[in-house]
Amino acid sequence: MRTNDKGGWPIVKPKAIVGLQLKISNQQTFNSLDVGILFMFVCVHSNRETGPGPYFAGAREAREVGSRMTAFSAIIDELETAVQSRSDGRRVEILRQVTDLFLGGAPQFNDGQVELFDGVLAQLTQRVESNVLAELSAKLSPVANAPNGVIQSLARHDAIVVAGPVLSNSPRLTDGDLIEIASTKGQGHLGAISGRSRLAEAVTDVLVERGDGEVLNKLTRNEGAAFSADGFSTLAKRAEDDGRLAENLGMRLDVPPQLLQELIAKAAEDVQRRLLDNAPPASQFIIRDALAHVASKVMRQAAAPRDFSRAEAVIEKMQAGRKLTETAIQDFANAGRHEEVIVGLARLCGAPTDLVAQLMQNARHDGLLVACKAAELHWAAFSCILKSRAVQPSAQELEQARVDFLKLSVATARRMFRFWLVRGTAKTEVGAA
Repeated sequence: MRTNDKGGWPIVKPKAIVGLQLKISNQQTFNSLDVGILFMFVCVHSNRETGPGPYFAGAREAREVGSRMTAFSAIIDELETAVQSRSDGRRVEILRQVTDLFLGGAPQFNDGQVELFDGVLAQLTQRVESNVLAELSAKLSPVANAPNGVIQSLARHDAIVVAGPVLSNSPRLTDGDLIEIASTKGQGHLGAISGRSRLAEAVTDVLVERGDGEVLNKLTRNEGAAFSADGFSTLAKRAEDDGRLAENLGMRLDVPPQLLQELIAKAAEDVQRRLLDNAPPASQFIIRDALAHVASKVMRQAAAPRDFSRAEAVIEKMQAGRKLTETAIQDFANAGRHEEVIVGLARLCGAPTDLVAQLMQNARHDGLLVACKAAELHWAAFSCILKSRAVQPSAQELEQARVDFLKLSVATARRMFRFWLVRGTAKTEVGAA
C-alpha cells in the first residue's frame, strides 16, 4: 500500500488483492495480513459514498479512511481471536459479520475473492450449533456465487434444518451433487431436493427409486421436474395404491398418453372425478380422451363372448375334491382369473353361469352382493371380487358396499336370489335395485 500525491492518504490496489489466496495451515490458523486484506477489500469496496475509485482524496475522505483503518484493526483482532478461541459466542458473532460482509458485495466479487470468504467461513462454521448453520444456509442458499465449499458442506449436513435451504435453492449444487446426496441421505433431504425449481431426469430417477409417498407427491407436483420413461412407469405403479399420487400424475402434461390411459383405468372413480374437476384447460381434453378410451375398452370387454369351458373343467375338478372354497374364490379374484371367479361363484350360490357373469359386468354392486352373500362368502372375499372387476370401485363406494354387505343376512340374500331365479328377471331386478 502506498500514498497518493494529494495529501499522503493510502491507495488501495484491488489488483494486488485479487490474486490473494487465503491459506489455512494444519493448525487451522491464518495470518493477520491475509485477514486484514480481506476485510480492507470488502469494506473499502462496499463503500458506496466514496465511489469505486482506487484511492481516496480530500479531508473528508481522509477522516473516513482513518476511521475505517481503526475499525479494520479491531475486526482483524476479533476474527483471529474467534477462530482460535473455544468461545462459541465469539465465533457465532464473527461468523454473522463475515457472512453479512460477503452478502453485501457478492455480486461484485470474482472467484478468487469468493474463495477467501470460503476459507474464513469454513473455519468459523466449525463447532457451531445447528441453528446457527441453518441461519447461514438460509442466507447463502439463493446466492449464485456463494462460497462453494461451505455450500457443499451445508448440503451434506445430517440435520435437514441445515441442509434443506441449500438443497432446495442453491444454484451451486450440480446434478452430480444432487444425485450423490439423494443416493445417501434420508427422506427429509430427498424432499428438499424435490422442491427445486429445475430437476433433471437423472436426479428424479434417484428420487423416484428411493423416495417415500410424501417425497413422490411433492416431486410430481413440481412442474420443473423432468422424468424419464422408467421414472414415469415406476410412479404409475406406485400410484395404483396412492390416489393422491395418481391425481398428481394425471395433472401433468408430460405423462405419455398410453401411460395416462393405464393410470386412469386403474384409478378409483373419485380420483377420476377430481382429475376432471381440477385439471387445467390444457389437460382437460387429454384426460377426457383417456377416460373415453378406458370406457370403450371396458365396454368391449363386457360385450365380448366368454368361453367358460376351461374354467368349468377346473371348478368341477375342485368340487369333486371338495376344494371349491371361499379361499379358492378369493385367490382366483386376486389372480385376475375372472372366468374361474364367475363359474365358482355360480356353483356356490346355485345360479347359472351366465347370470353371475351379468352381475359381474354390472356397474352397480347390489346384485353381486346378494349372490356372494347367498354363497356365504365373507367381506374379505367379496371385496376382492369387487376390486377384480374392470370398473374399480372408489373408496366411498367400497365402504358403502361393506356396510350393505354386513347388514344383509344370508337367509334374506337366499330368498332374494331364489325369487330372481324363479321370475327369470334377475338382470332387471338387479339393475333396478
